Amino acid sequence: MFVIAHLSDPHLDGTPEAQDRLRRVTAYVRSFTRPVDVVLVTGDLADHGTEYAEVAAELAAFDVPVLVLPGNHDLSEPFRAGLTAYVDSPGAGHPVHQVRDVGGARFVLLDTTVPGEDHGELAAESLGWLDGVLSEPTDGPVFVAFHHPPVGLHAPAIDQWLLRDAAPFAAVLRRHPVTALFAGHLHNGVATTFADLPLLLAPGIRSAVPLPFEPAAAQGLLDPTAPPGLALHLHTPDAAVVTKFVHLP
Repeated sequence: MFVIAHLSDPHLDGTPEAQDRLRRVTAYVRSFTRPVDVVLVTGDLADHGTEYAEVAAELAAFDVPVLVLPGNHDLSEPFRAGLTAYVDSPGAGHPVHQVRDVGGARFVLLDTTVPGEDHGELAAESLGWLDGVLSEPTDGPVFVAFHHPPVGLHAPAIDQWLLRDAAPFAAVLRRHPVTALFAGHLHNGVATTFADLPLLLAPGIRSAVPLPFEPAAAQGLLDPTAPPGLALHLHTPDAAVVTKFVHLP
């Protein structure tokens, strides 16, 4: 069994509140009697795109491979410069696409960010890169991870910042044997499908986004009192991915 600890949206900002919430998740993952195989963080690591020394210090607590990709609060150049131990992406600047192999599994990490904007996009060049990477032969599972999901939460305030023009993305995915898709951004544990594939979103660490009819929605877009969470994805050969969403006290 291959176990992925999927974290998202810690939004570290130099405050003890953000640091404490991430450390609660880190401590939980590190307490397992069987270590996870990999930690995946799907974006918005830094709240202002500048706190990468803090991010790197917190990620160093994990003693397993850690994969990261940018979200709309991250900035490409500081992200690359501050997380050199965790980023393996050719070139410079934007976008920060990566291919990482861990324990027989391939992770394709897409940068769906648009500099200066909160929504996501994948340009034709990025889709061409993805098509080429997914065409490469590999024997294990293939996971594609990104920040902006192409499917919303039925919460208009956050759904305005999804991945736009997702049809070409779906067309590329359908041409290749992808196992599952992982994303963040919506600050909720969500299980749905896209391009006939499982699309699994990790809960937000820094906060949650309540649905419009939930009581917390009256307080605004974000609920910072909601417990931090993560997703645990379990993969075994010839079986569907099993996901457990965890929310910590």
